[in-house]
Amino acid sequence: MTTCDFNRLIERRNTASIKWDYYDPDVLPAWVADMDFPAPEPVIAALHARVEHSIFGYGLPPRELREVIVTRLAQLYDWQVEPDALTFMPGVVPGFNLACRAFAQSGEGLLIQTPVYHPILHAAENHALERQTAPLARSADGRYTIDFADFESAITEQTQLFILCNPHNPVGCMFTRAELEQLAEICLRRNILICSDEIHCDLIFSGQQHIPIAALDPEIAALTITLMAPSKTFNIAGLECAFAVIPNPELRQQFKQARGGLVPAANILGYTAALAAYRDGQPWLDAVLCYLEENRDLLKTAIEAGELPGITMNLPEATYLAWLDCRHAGIPGNPYEFFLEQGRVALNDGAIFGPGGEGFVRLNFGCPRAVLQDIITRMRAALTTL
Repeated sequence: MTTCDFNRLIERRNTASIKWDYYDPDVLPAWVADMDFPAPEPVIAALHARVEHSIFGYGLPPRELREVIVTRLAQLYDWQVEPDALTFMPGVVPGFNLACRAFAQSGEGLLIQTPVYHPILHAAENHALERQTAPLARSADGRYTIDFADFESAITEQTQLFILCNPHNPVGCMFTRAELEQLAEICLRRNILICSDEIHCDLIFSGQQHIPIAALDPEIAALTITLMAPSKTFNIAGLECAFAVIPNPELRQQFKQARGGLVPAANILGYTAALAAYRDGQPWLDAVLCYLEENRDLLKTAIEAGELPGITMNLPEATYLAWLDCRHAGIPGNPYEFFLEQGRVALNDGAIFGPGGEGFVRLNFGCPRAVLQDIITRMRAALTTL
């Protein structure tokens, strides 16, 4: 078990932190998806050793990193991937934008499921594509599922690419094997390429199992680009290292051609951190998942106890992001603006995630418990002003 103390408060203001330095100093940030925990000790030690080497020239992804990732995919998902199937890049967002650039022409269709992570929402306009939206269905208990009739009806002859987000950001659901199989069947039948953003695949809670859509079947894998990274998992997003798993060599070559001169590989420190994290960071990950699950449950308990009257939350199955429904809380106007102005808490405005996000906020509970309790207290105080 790791010795990391996740309750420890580390001052992040004035450290060039987007999360902590974007808003005024009196605002408590619970928005952008990074955690307020130090990275695993093996990662920090590996970075120290690499810095002490003192030379930072152009780098290549270490052979051992490829081998560690391939082994990890086999052990976790029974997914057999060749090391050459991995392509490294600075982040997952460049990855799905590269897929748009490589596999769709101006005016062709990009299919997405809303509400969804806002860079996915805006990927179509980045490449002059037609955004085709298949809204997620929300059941009575607040869990999100797929309406497959709506999904298929959103497809046209122009549809070239589908960006899947699994585990889903912002709603926190994980798609079941049956759901993934049906999505894959539709895409195979309609000859639609799948680009699967699976950056949160390691941040899953008790009773859940992540299934990469490409791991379902080799035929599906041949039509899929899977994007993963250690960044969210081990809280090293600022080191900018991600990878695409592209088993189909023809797709892989097209993907690499699209990045030419525009999107570099990861940097040396990113490779160093990724290798240490995947090779030696599992005890830290096991511990942080327990802590995050306790935070998630604390927030859910507070909501069920009426501490945030009128707000509901479906229990996230993955990620450290809570999707709060504020539509029945009596808040005048935008709930994001309300909690920022009245509670001095910065959340994400649900509207930025597209249709279906209006009236919601996204709350990052990847923080020390005292900070989460302060967030709840501030939100409760804001609601008492209504």
